Amino acid sequence: MSWSRDGSGGPRRGYHHGNLREALIEAALNLIAEKGAGGFSFADAARSAGVSAAAPYRHFRDRDALLADVAERGFTLFAGRLEAAWDDGKPDPFSAFERTGQAYLAFARDEPSHYSAMFEAGIDRNATPELRKASDQAFSVLRRAADTLCALAPEGERPPALMVALHVWSLAHGVAALFTRNAGGSRALPMTPEELLEAGVLVYLQGLGLPVHQR
Repeated sequence: MSWSRDGSGGPRRGYHHGNLREALIEAALNLIAEKGAGGFSFADAARSAGVSAAAPYRHFRDRDALLADVAERGFTLFAGRLEAAWDDGKPDPFSAFERTGQAYLAFARDEPSHYSAMFEAGIDRNATPELRKASDQAFSVLRRAADTLCALAPEGERPPALMVALHVWSLAHGVAALFTRNAGGSRALPMTPEELLEAGVLVYLQGLGLPVHQR
């Protein structure tokens, strides 16, 4: 980035940023880490990126549009992590499902700023078509995993796969929020968050009558 000057070396006339959009995304991620998703303004993001308060409007309508972009990128990363963990249900669906839950918690721990933009910033997932698509891609991994597990039950006794996906998502999100995202203020656990999630999913699936792999 550089300041342009007149030929005489006089006052600054304009600001040129090599990649303003990416600089604003990075600034937002840093500010979320420092202040939380709701703790900074659009002007703060501009200041952190080293540009004028008016410059971000070249790329984003407002702060929520900036956060929507951060959330979209987060969901894209999240979907990739879940997809890799599920690995088409290999070597068996329950083990793969367990890995997917671990990947959920790992993402919340490893990418706290993205996770906050995705789930804690109050951004409607329909804010942009891109955000909705990325969100749907992430959830589709859980849905396909639930479809595979439910198919293991005898026909006529299979629970609705969408219900299973939503319930397991809620369980993973709750464990992440209480014991991964908010570790400092949460109740002490006699086990790891991953073990807690695994036990909860095991009890849930067994309660539905689904065959599960037990170690």
